[in-house]
Amino acid sequence: MTRHPVTPFAFATLIPLPLLVLGALWGGVWIAAAVLYLTLFALALDQVLAVADRAGAEGSEFPAADGLSAVLALAHLALVPLGVAAVAGATGLGMGERVAAFFGFGLFFGQMSNSNAHELIHRGQRGLFSLGQWVYISLLYGHHTTAHRLLHHRHVATPLDPNFPPKGMTFFRYFPRAWAGSFVQGFRAEQARLAARRDDGRGAKRRLNPYVIYVAGAAGFIALAYATLGWPGVAAYLGLAFYAQTQLVMSDYLQHYGLGRQQRPDGSYEAMGPQHSWNTPHWFSSAMMVNAPRHSDHHANPQRPYPALRLPADQPMLPLSLPAMGIVALVPPLWRRMMDRRVDRVLARAAAAATVAVSAAVPIAGATEGPAHNTV
Repeated sequence: MTRHPVTPFAFATLIPLPLLVLGALWGGVWIAAAVLYLTLFALALDQVLAVADRAGAEGSEFPAADGLSAVLALAHLALVPLGVAAVAGATGLGMGERVAAFFGFGLFFGQMSNSNAHELIHRGQRGLFSLGQWVYISLLYGHHTTAHRLLHHRHVATPLDPNFPPKGMTFFRYFPRAWAGSFVQGFRAEQARLAARRDDGRGAKRRLNPYVIYVAGAAGFIALAYATLGWPGVAAYLGLAFYAQTQLVMSDYLQHYGLGRQQRPDGSYEAMGPQHSWNTPHWFSSAMMVNAPRHSDHHANPQRPYPALRLPADQPMLPLSLPAMGIVALVPPLWRRMMDRRVDRVLARAAAAATVAVSAAVPIAGATEGPAHNTV
């Protein structure tokens, strides 16, 4: 019997939902199970079964994948108020259970919701795109909808991308630069789009800068937290949103650390290639994050549905799964000892391959072309 290509993603992403709901209401073993599933269980499965699952067939359509993404986005929007209430103490949990709820809901929002929203903002259907946008807004990170598409994919692996971490930069330096840079530069990019629409007569005056929606939506969520749960609700909400944002920014740090594109003499940059982002082959955490760790193929094919993303063996690979590497990155000396030599090797291989390609393209002196072949 042939397994449906979306089955592993549904298995990995849907199981935490009832655990988090039951944990928010009754704590105890339920919230402990949710946290363990999102941490130790995922790490263990990644190590025991550290082989990537097969990708879906090239050119296939995956309507069930879009359906799963929509379900996860709607579930996220329902979980946000429940998680805030649990962490704020409104559901009657003890202090230890509230701490566990913070990590359980925060991990779900940071790893699954963020990855799923990333998938949705690359979908062409307006409804799916809007769902992804509102997931980010609910995490007070709506501007990522703009910055990721207009900045990151255009300027990836160059200093023009505020989310590019050069070799040697710690995550603690990277986070504020990436957050503020993506917010400001994303706003400027949207303003430029509006100006272009106005100049070519497409009616920019009738279109709001999406930053109005991002900021107003965030303010609305904060106001709702205050209206229903007071200042404890606001504190819980801000804490969960910040924790989720940290994980999103961490994923960009992990997946692009040090792998910059070379600048040409004319100021342009070499083409984006698979050597400019890190990947991981661990199937369970990849399924939890709807294949976000297959990052090179995503940059090569941003519209490709997540079940179809490829993972050729010659792409740069992180030594551990993405969540595990996130822990390593919090210890800068360990991170640099583990990663800097890998960065050097990847860039050296890429430079050698480029040199061979250029040499092969240069005609040999004195060589003559043979007769043209009839290709009809």
